[in-house]
Amino acid sequence: MKTPLSGFYRNPVKFRMPTSENLVPIRLDIEIDGHRYKDAFTWNPSDPDSEVVVFAKRTVKDLKLPPPFVTQIAQSIQSQLAEFRSYEGQDMYAGEKIIPIKLDLRVNHTLVKDQFLWDLNNFDSDPEEFARIFCRDMGIEDPEVGPAVAFAIREQLYEIAIQSVVSARESRLSKKGRRGADFTPISKGGAVAVDLVKLFGIKSSVVRKRKEWDVYEPIVDLLSNEEVDVLEAKEERNFR
Repeated sequence: MKTPLSGFYRNPVKFRMPTSENLVPIRLDIEIDGHRYKDAFTWNPSDPDSEVVVFAKRTVKDLKLPPPFVTQIAQSIQSQLAEFRSYEGQDMYAGEKIIPIKLDLRVNHTLVKDQFLWDLNNFDSDPEEFARIFCRDMGIEDPEVGPAVAFAIREQLYEIAIQSVVSARESRLSKKGRRGADFTPISKGGAVAVDLVKLFGIKSSVVRKRKEWDVYEPIVDLLSNEEVDVLEAKEERNFR
């Protein structure tokens, strides 16, 4: 059962991803002896740690990577999971809060740019479903684009969730010794957060500002092989 919107004003919730599935965004970029492995995926923090090593071994075998990658992949995943778990059990303020989500990514030959508002208060939201609908509406055929869009959203939601933990901690410390103090979510611009029921409706999680449709209209470009080669060469130089 979804918690009523008004409940978040006074009562913080325990840290988790503000989505229907509590999945951790994991990003890997490892280079060993001239071999480089890059990947981005989500991981269930409730899965046993033994699954991390199994995944690392299977990945190295499937991609024919040097054996030292097993340890590096496993350690990187475990480190990111440990950071996520370090926040579990701590209070976070979801509140009536909307945040801007920005997409600026390239997947193979597809370039995606977009910006929209996300209801951080909706713990039933589904980035993967949003990504599927986005790709369908934009006519994107590459099956790798959808997961990349969902991951980009989850990464940004994760950062906001961490900031919400810090905000809850600071608010608790500042109000220590005072009784009857209320927590009122404040937007980045300093104004009290808007009424999300009116803005989003009951079930929706995403909205585009009508007055900014021309500015934030989604952009999807298909790049040529030459353009991709140039971008990949630039990314490689930046990596080194």
